[in-house]
Amino acid sequence: MNGIPRLLTAALLAGGSALPALAATPDDALVMAWNIDAISTFDPAQVGEVVTNELLQNTCDALVSFKPEAEAEVIPALAESWTVSEDGKTITFNLHQDAVFPSGNPVTAEDFVWSLKRAISLGYGNAAALTDYGFSVDNMDERITAPDDYTLVLKFGDVYPSSLLMQAIAANRVSIALDKELIMQNEQDGDFGNAYLKDKTACAGPYHLASWNQGQGVLLEANDNYYGEKPGLSRVMIRHVAETGTQRLMVEKGDVDIARDLTPEDLRELEAMDGIHVTSALKPQLIFWTFNTADEIFSHQKVRLAMKYLIDYDALGDTVMQYLGKPWNSFAQSGAFGALPEDEARPFHLDLDKAKELITEAGYPDGFEATILVGSLPWSAPLGQHVQQNAAQIGVKLNIEQMANAQFFARVRGREYQSGIKAWQTGVPDAHGNASRLVMNPDNSFEAQLTQYPAWRASYQDPEYNAIVEAAAVETDPEKRKAMYADLQKRWMETGEMAIMFQTYFVAAARDTLKNWTWNGFQVYYDMASK
Repeated sequence: MNGIPRLLTAALLAGGSALPALAATPDDALVMAWNIDAISTFDPAQVGEVVTNELLQNTCDALVSFKPEAEAEVIPALAESWTVSEDGKTITFNLHQDAVFPSGNPVTAEDFVWSLKRAISLGYGNAAALTDYGFSVDNMDERITAPDDYTLVLKFGDVYPSSLLMQAIAANRVSIALDKELIMQNEQDGDFGNAYLKDKTACAGPYHLASWNQGQGVLLEANDNYYGEKPGLSRVMIRHVAETGTQRLMVEKGDVDIARDLTPEDLRELEAMDGIHVTSALKPQLIFWTFNTADEIFSHQKVRLAMKYLIDYDALGDTVMQYLGKPWNSFAQSGAFGALPEDEARPFHLDLDKAKELITEAGYPDGFEATILVGSLPWSAPLGQHVQQNAAQIGVKLNIEQMANAQFFARVRGREYQSGIKAWQTGVPDAHGNASRLVMNPDNSFEAQLTQYPAWRASYQDPEYNAIVEAAAVETDPEKRKAMYADLQKRWMETGEMAIMFQTYFVAAARDTLKNWTWNGFQVYYDMASK
């Protein structure tokens, strides 16, 4: 293990609540406690979880990256420069010529072409990052090309704001260059290496995935032949710890450098301790109560609207969500291009009389019974219990069913639920990022399997809203785009398929020995950390 005993590494990654008696974490390793039970694959074409996306961002460079200190800006990654044609329909990327995969194979434009086409051909949820902008199986050979080994050309049928394209495609996981030669050697039954990438990475980044033991942890190791600046620490050890109390104890004792899933009470008390500090960054993640509109009860718009008045946003913000998030109701996250000002983005408040009036108008004067699914994150059950208690006061019985995140996500993606409290994080600092997923649903059929569209998961489709989202995406006048998004946000908050509760923060408790921990709303930079 290059200097770190295998026994120590195994102890650091082991699951369970029994903690090894460690004096300190290794000097050349970042050791993290984090609930990572949502991981199911490392295939960039299929990944939909925030946890796995963060790991991919640190193991697999895309064409560009988000600037650490200014997240709306992109900076070179595997593309060292790019140009946009005069008509705005073609972007040409000039690639690094000295980048190699961990296998030793060179990173070429053909790897990018193959990887982008692969995402479209597989048709998993992440294909939408390309199909949203006009790419398809039928036109991808013409629109995604490599005139030479280090030039990638993307051609679009419409004119989109170039900043949106760089954020939504070039910085997205679909623009990760995969090692075509290695993956195709491990293809099974025409799966483009999907099974192979379930527990492996095959890409160029500051780290590579050394191991993943489900239920235990992840080990990342620095890439010796990385083309960019070498990471400050040679290893990242992520120990799967679901219990927040265990995470707290681990960071308090010094068994980990940083703990990622802590309650407000934990954070308050840890922040007051010597040698520990709390760090946070507002991120583009929204926590919401989503309603399956295929369900008889939640098919009623007034029922869905009533649920939004069962939430005491401010009280939760001061208790359950202190440190973790701020009240928010709109699909366009704070800080995004086109977002409403805060006073307009928060029209809802706790109003039991209003909620009762709405369910009565919807045909449920005596209330109804329904189920809320929740996952295993610290805020999941408390938020569910909050709405459960308030709903009971208007005659609505809400039963809470809690499960591990991986099972929870599978249920929601399969439309096997009535309602659920979960989170969604966009990868774009633009209102289009969430409008194109939380509002738009291009095909509501079950066969479409648009699992990376929360609107599809909720069986929610409004053709008029779809048209507005599509029109706003190609509107190049910034003021007109903002006006379109403002109108859409106000209408959707009244009629949509979810009650957005909070926009969240990245928040963690870290030992003072960990230096230069760097993150913004769109990326966490393990390679910048040091000790």
